Amino acid sequence: MTSNETLFTNVSLTDGTVANILVTGDAITYVGSESMAASDVIDCTGLIAMSGFVDLHTHLREPGFEQSETILTGSRAAAMGGFTCVHPMANTNPVADNSAVVEQVFALGESAGYVQVQPIGAVTANLEGKNLSDMGKMNASAAQVTVFSDDGKCVSDSLVMRRALEYVKAFGGVIAQHAQDPQLTVNAQMNESALSLKLGLTGWPAVAEEAIIARDVLLTQEVGSRLHVCHVSTKGSVDVIRWAKSKGINVTAEVTPHHLILTEDLVSEYDPVFKVNPPLRSAEDVQALREGVADGTIDIIATDHAPHPADSKDCEWGEAAFGMVGLETAAAIAKTTLIDTGLIDWVRFEQLLSVNPARISGLSNQGQTVKVGAPANIVFYNPNTSVMVDSVSQSKSANNPYLGMTLSGSVVHTMFNGVLTVKNSMIQEIGTTNGN
Repeated sequence: MTSNETLFTNVSLTDGTVANILVTGDAITYVGSESMAASDVIDCTGLIAMSGFVDLHTHLREPGFEQSETILTGSRAAAMGGFTCVHPMANTNPVADNSAVVEQVFALGESAGYVQVQPIGAVTANLEGKNLSDMGKMNASAAQVTVFSDDGKCVSDSLVMRRALEYVKAFGGVIAQHAQDPQLTVNAQMNESALSLKLGLTGWPAVAEEAIIARDVLLTQEVGSRLHVCHVSTKGSVDVIRWAKSKGINVTAEVTPHHLILTEDLVSEYDPVFKVNPPLRSAEDVQALREGVADGTIDIIATDHAPHPADSKDCEWGEAAFGMVGLETAAAIAKTTLIDTGLIDWVRFEQLLSVNPARISGLSNQGQTVKVGAPANIVFYNPNTSVMVDSVSQSKSANNPYLGMTLSGSVVHTMFNGVLTVKNSMIQEIGTTNGN
């Protein structure tokens, strides 16, 4: 026995097997029925163990917008949500369009120590959609960036998008597209529908998303590269992606928790907490998204955690910022909408939140199922509880659309690199050094 052994007893795995899990240092060293001694023994009766969740779409706001979130506060929120790795988007200030910024973000994540912070680099310089960023240097940097996105903005120029797909093909990278035709969404405020007409808000047509996805899957097919579609929100988008996969085109796609559970009718009271990009859609779209997850058309769940300070949300609808927080509630929403409805099982749940996002990003140290030799990045989840969402949060921002909502299941423990960052549903102090 060594001083850094943790034994988790009576744990259910995703296949229903009940086992004990021994972690030694930063690795899983035993999974089975044997009882043994350890320096720390935690009874996990009734809990399900899965590989730590991986978020392929997060906004941590640092550098530049620390009034909304920092890498430390966002990392703590992620750990509370069962995540052991997050991918912060590039729309910071300065923009993460060069190796210096992505290395800074990566280093701040290591300093915080709660999760692996794996930066996403910008596709174009300063997110302007014109000249490609130096994606090769970002890939070769200490941050080893493999995913590139101008999220918040669409790479709308077809030639620029084609060149980006060609560029990343050389080193196996992926372009993550924010599918939004800017010409079709000028001043758009909510889903285009009878309700938008009634409320007097400029409509956001579904085709603005679907047309970009259709163009991009064809470009991907032509180039032979990799495309990832961010925050899919419409039935038509699911249909296009399903068609592309049937043709063997190398496309993956994500859906956010909020697009799996919230619908456009919530906009009726003009509460800016429900203002998001892409907008909340119809109940028919929500059902199509759930079915797309169930049949494998949609590969992952990604939070699009988008924190904002109070003054950016506590204002008139038209002036409010787009975005919602989501790291701490993502797993519970996935369980509520997908497990509890019988659409998926726990094996698929782990694929959506861990295995597949790690695979898309190319991370060998994340997204491994619980087995001997795997890194000790593990989440322990209680599927037999219901929790009402309150205002207590590790995030620096409070733009939470789920306040007062009762969700199914909760994260009990999170282990990152063999260290418990969350224990008994409480964040642990782990000696952060970055001073945020």
